[in-house]
Amino acid sequence: MVQAVEEAVQTEEVAMQSTSETAEQAAAQTPAAEIAVPESELTDLATETSAHEPASTEVADAEAVPAQPEVLAEQSLVETQADEITDAVPAMEVAEQATGGTSVAIAAAALADERDSDAQAINEPASSEPTAAESVAPLSTDIDQAAVEPVSEQPTLLGWAARLKQGLSKSRQQMAKSLAGVFGGGKIDEDLYEELETVLLTSDMGIEATEHLMEEVRQRVSLRGLKDGEELRSVLKEAIYELIKPLEQPLDLPVDKRPFVIMLAGINGAGKTTSIGKLAKYFQAQGKSVLLAAGDTFRAAAREQLAEWGERNGVTVISQASGDSAAVCFDAVEAAKARGIDIVLADTAGRLPTQTHLMEEIKKVKRVLQKSMPDAPHEIVVVLDANIGQNAVNQVVAFDDALGLTGLIVTKLDGTAKGGVLAALASRRPVPVRFIGVGEGIDDLRPFNAREFVDALL
Repeated sequence: MVQAVEEAVQTEEVAMQSTSETAEQAAAQTPAAEIAVPESELTDLATETSAHEPASTEVADAEAVPAQPEVLAEQSLVETQADEITDAVPAMEVAEQATGGTSVAIAAAALADERDSDAQAINEPASSEPTAAESVAPLSTDIDQAAVEPVSEQPTLLGWAARLKQGLSKSRQQMAKSLAGVFGGGKIDEDLYEELETVLLTSDMGIEATEHLMEEVRQRVSLRGLKDGEELRSVLKEAIYELIKPLEQPLDLPVDKRPFVIMLAGINGAGKTTSIGKLAKYFQAQGKSVLLAAGDTFRAAAREQLAEWGERNGVTVISQASGDSAAVCFDAVEAAKARGIDIVLADTAGRLPTQTHLMEEIKKVKRVLQKSMPDAPHEIVVVLDANIGQNAVNQVVAFDDALGLTGLIVTKLDGTAKGGVLAALASRRPVPVRFIGVGEGIDDLRPFNAREFVDALL
């Protein structure tokens, strides 16, 4: 029994020892099994590692083989673009915060497109022929230069015919409106003649001029066999031109008369002093020397006004603080003779023809001038305001009877809607019209031309 127990104990100890040895062997073999990796897995691991880290063999190859220029350029471009992206990231982040990411996406897309375009330009071979963009570039440059260069906006200088037409625009528009029914294409009959006569009378042509023109129109229509009212325009223009043509007598400056004395007269406000200033400019343009006589000793500031014109034109003005108009004009002629001046323009005070004592005074000026030069004044001109209409004819008659006029200056034709006063003058007192004024400019006083006047009027 005891022996059997002992054998059982020994058997259990042997089993326990065997179990312990088996466990130790297993523990000893387990690290080896965990460390041991199949060769296929080692190959995959090496491949994955080479994708992230450059292999020593590749570095050796790079050192052994020199880099190509294209590779270096592309590598430099990639590095530059990487720097641009790095610099742009903070700004893009700020923009993303402000705009919610929209502008960042747009900026990123634009930057990507720019990188692709630059890379494509580097990779493509250079061409000797200009591309489409290069062909358009010169046109773009010209446009930019044109945009930078200042545009000179100089005012267009109108010729005298254009300024005359512009100055007579009121009269032309008024007559065109009135004559629309006459020239409207109706049949030429007595009703049409009556309508035409009314238009002429309301245009300040006066009774004498209107009757003369109507007779001329009737004769021309009958001789030519005209039937349509549209054909009356040319007939009327011809009749008016022939009526006022005798008034066209330009001022002739004799060589043997030096100085040539021109005395100006007229009512207050007609524009005598202003006309003198413009005449001085006109004669200077012809190479003549001019001297002004401030003979208007009545009107306040008349002397200062003439002095201003003299300063503007660079001519001498003879004047006195107070004194007799005839004495001032006499001194001016004497000064012109001493200085060898070509032309003397003598201003006088404004007066109405009905003011008898003032008309006697201007006669005195004429007599005193003749003491300096027997045939002076060589030209006696009345300045007329065209706005006064038929009254201008009465003034011409009165001044002509008192002084013996040699010429007229008709001013302010641009301010009247009735330009027929010249036709009235031609019918009643055909004194030559030396100059007409159609504006305030210094060059808006020119010699009268009948053809230009009629063309601008109708």
